[in-house]
Amino acid sequence: SNPVGDIGYFGVTFGMKAKAQDALEAYKPANWDQVPAGLKDADGYWTTIHSGTLGLFVNKDALGGKPVPACWKDLLKPDYKGMVGYLDPSSAAVGYVGAVAVNLALGGSQSNFDPALSFFKDLRKNDPIVPKQTSYARVVSGEIPILFDYDFNAYRAKYTEKGNFEFVIPCEGSVVFPYVVGLVKNAPDKDKAKKVIDYLLSDKGQAIWTNAYLRPARPIELPEAVKTKFLPDSDYARAKSVNWGDMETAQKAFVDRYLSEVR
Repeated sequence: SNPVGDIGYFGVTFGMKAKAQDALEAYKPANWDQVPAGLKDADGYWTTIHSGTLGLFVNKDALGGKPVPACWKDLLKPDYKGMVGYLDPSSAAVGYVGAVAVNLALGGSQSNFDPALSFFKDLRKNDPIVPKQTSYARVVSGEIPILFDYDFNAYRAKYTEKGNFEFVIPCEGSVVFPYVVGLVKNAPDKDKAKKVIDYLLSDKGQAIWTNAYLRPARPIELPEAVKTKFLPDSDYARAKSVNWGDMETAQKAFVDRYLSEVR
């Protein structure tokens, strides 16, 4: 009822929750019409500004000479015993995004999480590492050689850390996860907040995200120097946009089953 902040910046499912809890007000920024329909609230309560793609963040030096895995199912091979990490999907947002990615890639749906649950049960035989919190440093140090994570973390390691790092979009496919902004209801500095949101979706604002290896929400042409740092578009074609509203609805049932069947 008396907010201090002016702009909310969330993973898309929290943007949906913020709208549902009446914490945001509608605002369609400049260039809003260029953001694809699935990446914005139809009434303007939240709008994607950039996205991350879920895949495998790999420390090649920590693989002990084993090949970089190309597919989700590769991770079930005995070769990778004790080498695979994923964040706990019952407590971490990226953990649930990873579960959704595996599930859809292996033939599941919003109403059928059997493929993901079967995968995690099989993976348990390979002694996976399942942290509660983000584990970037543990991959960089080699403690976790392979982690389910976003492309921007893997690229950050590849281009800024000492070592040999790779990002893989598994052969069976993956998902894109949007990050969104929304105007806070009763924002104390509403006019300035609108200008900031407009800027985030401007050509210049969208290009800034690429410095952190984040893919802009608007279909702008990436500078060549930036584009060469990402995997080719042919790889990204395997990463699908999904209805995260549906996935949020399905989350509790999946987590309940994960806790009872896998953990």
